[in-house]
Amino acid sequence: MKPQSEYIKFALPKGRFLSSTANLLNEITLNFRGYTSKTRQYRLQSTNFPYFLAKIFHEKDIPIQVAMGNYDLGICGLDWIEELLTRYPASDLIKVSNLNYGEGNIYAATSCQTGISSVDELLAKRSSWRIISEYPNLAQSFALNLRVKDFNIFPVWGAAEVYPPEDANLAILWAKDEKAIEAQGLKPLGKLLSVNASLIANRESLENKDLSKILSCFNSVPVNNNRATVSASEGIVKNEVVKKFCWQSEKIRLALPDGHQQLPAAEFLKRVGLNIQGYADGVLNRRPSANLDWLGIKVIRPQDMPLQVANGNFDLAITGNDWLLEHLNRFPSSPAMKLLDLLFGKVKIVAAVSKDMPVANIEDLRLLMRGGKLASLRVASEYINLADKYLRDNYINPYKLIPTWGASEAFLPEDADLLIDNVQTGRTLAQHKLKIIDVLFESTACLIGNRNALSSPDKKVKTGFFIQTLRRGLL
Repeated sequence: MKPQSEYIKFALPKGRFLSSTANLLNEITLNFRGYTSKTRQYRLQSTNFPYFLAKIFHEKDIPIQVAMGNYDLGICGLDWIEELLTRYPASDLIKVSNLNYGEGNIYAATSCQTGISSVDELLAKRSSWRIISEYPNLAQSFALNLRVKDFNIFPVWGAAEVYPPEDANLAILWAKDEKAIEAQGLKPLGKLLSVNASLIANRESLENKDLSKILSCFNSVPVNNNRATVSASEGIVKNEVVKKFCWQSEKIRLALPDGHQQLPAAEFLKRVGLNIQGYADGVLNRRPSANLDWLGIKVIRPQDMPLQVANGNFDLAITGNDWLLEHLNRFPSSPAMKLLDLLFGKVKIVAAVSKDMPVANIEDLRLLMRGGKLASLRVASEYINLADKYLRDNYINPYKLIPTWGASEAFLPEDADLLIDNVQTGRTLAQHKLKIIDVLFESTACLIGNRNALSSPDKKVKTGFFIQTLRRGLL
């Protein structure tokens, strides 16, 4: 039997490329049993190659994991590969081949309301740019290549399409094609990058491991195939009212959450008598309308809300206490503040380890490290600032923080020792053979606001009315 160090490790994507990647692997006889959109397991083994192991990651994490050498091979979009290489061109990440599916592009786009139709026009009309993107490194490279003298990059977790024109002049984002961009009321100004799924490898693995049998399977990838590609609706969601929307004329600007918090938030708002059209009817509209004519609404990621409120792009937002505390731990003097606990969407923020680790609580973990049985603690989390504070408060040292974009439980135990994550029931952790050793705090949805905006005389009455309206749902 081969030693573990000689196994070949493969990082596979969740999300947009999962089905197409599973189809490809089946075609070239590298199939992994259970690699489907319904899987609840992150660790897989090839049915034809016993020493070929795989783990499923959020796609954004795959280039980093391969570059670090935690995985020998990986499949992800070229956009996330270039996002890493733009910042770290000397990394150990090697692009092996284009896999000919998952077509799309990275575009620079602005709002149709601006009347601008080219980058040259934007350069002529604006000397200062605000650029919103999930791809901050690509966005910065784009601005520098154009020799823009004054620009600010605002990284977001997603939904970049909803920010222009009120909160950004330009968005750098992925879409299937120009029609998908235009469906958002945006005008594509240029294509930065064509995106396909790609096979990547770690440089040292290519030099020191025998990957020939695995790589030879990919040599048979057909140039044209019938595997499903990503639909336009998966990248950008259609917004039918965006062209008629006039954000600046609204008195109060509200951010509502997408994702898991959307349904409970919509139910809560309905219970207090707020009719939000386009938010709970099964089709996500990034700019829904309300029965209050002074309320302007956008739907964005909860993770982005505290910073967006602090920057003054929104007056109010419904997010989680966890994301507010994550923000305040990074920016203690931020004007973002909690106004009201809404009591739905309850989760616990916990510290978890592998069931095989001989610790029952954080004190045991500290003693384990002091005894020299764990030289340095690797900590995976979406909550980097909360994790950092928790480790310092508990005198854990040394440690290394590993930022993740989701599916963080997949990192333990091979790629991290400790997980800081949110849980509802804890069943997912148990399924992945993890155990909770501490509860940092409980988190629910909350209404947050900008301290400076709330003190404004022309907004005070309306924000007060909105807060009292939501308060009725707590009685």
